Amino acid sequence: MVKICVITGTRAEYGLLFWTMKAIQEHPNFELSVCVTGMHLSPEFGLTYKQIESDGFQIDGRVEMLLSSDTSVGITKSMGLGLIGFADFFERSKPNWILVLGDRFEIFSAVTAAMIARIPVAHCHGGEATEGLIDEAIRHSITKMSHLHFTSTSEYRNRVIQLGEQPKSVFQVGALGIENINRLKLLNKEDFESSIDFQLSTLNFLVTFHPVTLDYASAEHQFKELLNALLEFKEAKIIITKPNADHDGRVIIQLIDEFIRKNSGNAISFVSLGQLRYLSAIKHCQVIIGNSSSGLIEVPSFKKPTVNIGDRQQGRIEAKSVISCEPEKNAIIESIQLALSDEFQQQLKKIENPYGKGNSSIKIVEAIQNSLTRNILKKEFFNLPNR
Repeated sequence: MVKICVITGTRAEYGLLFWTMKAIQEHPNFELSVCVTGMHLSPEFGLTYKQIESDGFQIDGRVEMLLSSDTSVGITKSMGLGLIGFADFFERSKPNWILVLGDRFEIFSAVTAAMIARIPVAHCHGGEATEGLIDEAIRHSITKMSHLHFTSTSEYRNRVIQLGEQPKSVFQVGALGIENINRLKLLNKEDFESSIDFQLSTLNFLVTFHPVTLDYASAEHQFKELLNALLEFKEAKIIITKPNADHDGRVIIQLIDEFIRKNSGNAISFVSLGQLRYLSAIKHCQVIIGNSSSGLIEVPSFKKPTVNIGDRQQGRIEAKSVISCEPEKNAIIESIQLALSDEFQQQLKKIENPYGKGNSSIKIVEAIQNSLTRNILKKEFFNLPNR
């Protein structure tokens, strides 16, 4: 049996990995191991490891690394704790492979420890560009420490190859989150309202806003601009999901809590909706607003408009359903109004999602199975041909 350890540190990341974890768990030649870290183990962020267990997965390792600080010093120290914790876990568990997704600092620590331990790494969603985040550099660093690569588009596959990775080890599998849309039975409006104890209206917004770690404008200022814009739509009901454990994330959480206190009849917030309720929220909301990658990757499959604020997702491939704007009140208002216009609503009917159709888990498991016959650790830098 080949032991494949899936490492996850956030609720959103786990939701994207769910079907791939199920495929590994059900494969006759694979043994699934699960290691949780970061926000999953934090009461502040909902102890979301419990959701993983309730979904039927056994957690084999817990790596505590998240300090109660969202400063650059605190996050750097968390990364150091993660290196130590993952080194110990890998020594105990001895996985044959690790599978990770994305670009967060928790995953960087895990992959660094795996590289030193000579454990092959399979990485999902490499090659992408988010020019407003330190995650950009982290993602490409993880790519260089990984051995198999599962990208969401052909452009991102080419970028991973451009980084020197062998083409035979880079697979375009589409975005993992789209599989959730296809395979989960989403809640109808009544069941969704009951699940969140909140009544929707004819106009509903789903809002997720994370700090922009490379932007000189403060997260506090940008988020206040967004909240002030939302207040102009007095008839709207607003569902807000809270940010991850990033630099300045707690400032945004405080502003959300204050906004909910003042607008409790029209707004509600959640630390974690979970995949089923989050995707159901997209289904029942008229506009998705903020700077989350889901607005660009998953939302187009619903043929719903996304108002993408600021630079956090700059450089990422966008469907025509995405309206990007500056993090300023008036620009946000104008973008929401455009999203609600009859002309834009008609255009949405023709939208195609550039991130695939949602059969990623099968492709990932097959690629790992087929790689077992070669020595994946012996890598050479792939040079692009001269032009």
